[in-house]
Amino acid sequence: MSQAPQMPEADGQASAPADQVADAPRGNWVDRFAPGPSRPYLRLARADRPIGTWLLFIPCLWALALAGGAGGFRQWDVWLALSCGIGAFLMRGAGCTWNDITDRDIDAKVARTRSRPLPAGQVTVRGALVWMAAQALLAALILFTYNWLAIGLGVASLALVAIYPFAKRFTWWPQVFLGLAFNWGALLAWAAHAGTVPPAAVALYLAGIAWTLFYDTIYAHQDREDDALIGVKSTARLFGAQSRNWLWTFFALTLTFFGAAVVLAHADQARPLAFVVALGGVWAMGWHFGWQMRRLDLDDPASCLAVFRSNRDAGLIPVPFLAIAAWLG
Repeated sequence: MSQAPQMPEADGQASAPADQVADAPRGNWVDRFAPGPSRPYLRLARADRPIGTWLLFIPCLWALALAGGAGGFRQWDVWLALSCGIGAFLMRGAGCTWNDITDRDIDAKVARTRSRPLPAGQVTVRGALVWMAAQALLAALILFTYNWLAIGLGVASLALVAIYPFAKRFTWWPQVFLGLAFNWGALLAWAAHAGTVPPAAVALYLAGIAWTLFYDTIYAHQDREDDALIGVKSTARLFGAQSRNWLWTFFALTLTFFGAAVVLAHADQARPLAFVVALGGVWAMGWHFGWQMRRLDLDDPASCLAVFRSNRDAGLIPVPFLAIAAWLG
């Protein structure tokens, strides 16, 4: 995403009342209910905008549902689903805190982001580092309940989280780095369920990366003018007038890799109904993508934001299809 690419957020307001963040939705629970001293830290973690947590969590749900179709569900999967959700919240918070630490000088130059806690002076860099470490340690406690392969994958993901905020400084494709980080849960959750990372999990991971390129290029179009002034790179700036063509390409790649994951996961199953139902989930997700493209106006920041946020629904659509297919199989 654009400006100083942040972990996906939920709003793009240009101004805000005192003690609020301009690009957070008005009336969010942090502004309304959280104790005053906790608000800057919750805002650093993006607790006031849940879309990023959903986008991190959804690939985990895909993996658990599709892995269940390949090998059957287990009682352990209830804990895996719950813990992946909590872990997504914590690691998204830690990642966004790290983003804001590295981007604090850039954020101070942009109206949409200068009210965030670090550029606004509500939190010190040291305080933000301590908060980031606390979130990561809590996430680690969850990770260490998994098998060794999943633990190793979880530790390896930290490299992607660390590198991502710097990507827009050296590549026009920072969205690729976001995709690598945000969809790692597809590999980790599958490993936690099955103890292996089969080709189906890799195909699912590639589908998630293509999906991230789709939704985060849309998000980046909100800030392409500010990005050009500051010198921040993004796929929105790179693609320019060809962005819609690239979005159709990412749309097609997402469905192709997702369909391949379904085929690979159900290759050993003898029940064609399960296979058809699982592919139906991919088709339904594609229908939602088509709806997004019809609605999208890349020259209207409000349209970009609304379509970006709708990807929570797009990502959730396949989950019940995959779960039903697993039950049928």
